Amino acid sequence: MESRVRTLSLTRVALFVALIAIGAFIKIPVPNMPFTLQFLFTNLAGIILGSQLGALSVGVYVLLGLIGVPVFTSGGGPGYILMPTFGYLIGFIVGTYLGGRYLEKRGYESKDIFISSVINLFFVYLFGMVYYYLISNFYLNVPFSVKNVILYCFLLAVPGDIFLCFVSTISGKKIVKALGGIR
Repeated sequence: MESRVRTLSLTRVALFVALIAIGAFIKIPVPNMPFTLQFLFTNLAGIILGSQLGALSVGVYVLLGLIGVPVFTSGGGPGYILMPTFGYLIGFIVGTYLGGRYLEKRGYESKDIFISSVINLFFVYLFGMVYYYLISNFYLNVPFSVKNVILYCFLLAVPGDIFLCFVSTISGKKIVKALGGIR
């Protein structure tokens, strides 16, 4: 029985790795960085798989990209660490874990799923914006002010991601219910 549960969990993790990779290539161009569906799938990973397996799926996705599989929005490889948007990938791992953890403690009511999604989003933007600022200014030597980081890396992108929080809430609740709860 335990081997079957483990196989099911690993299958779900692999499914979310694939979904996140697909989400990276569904892009809506906006200034400075593309708007993708990565957040939708990383958020759903935390909702459906829970904190540990959700973060594992995002971590495997990031690891695949870093070893050279072109699953990121602009390819892959270890050099991706030095791209300004890499901080968002770190934020996906942290946000997925913390959003999933919140749900494990609070439950799966719609308001809790939405709050979990906002927690996830907060950490994605926190890591993403700080990393963007640091890499741009101190590695690339491309001056990028805090004001520009807030404008281009938050204000222009966050409305779409808030919409994805609502989509995650509705679809995540239905999927968790269809699966008979978190496993």
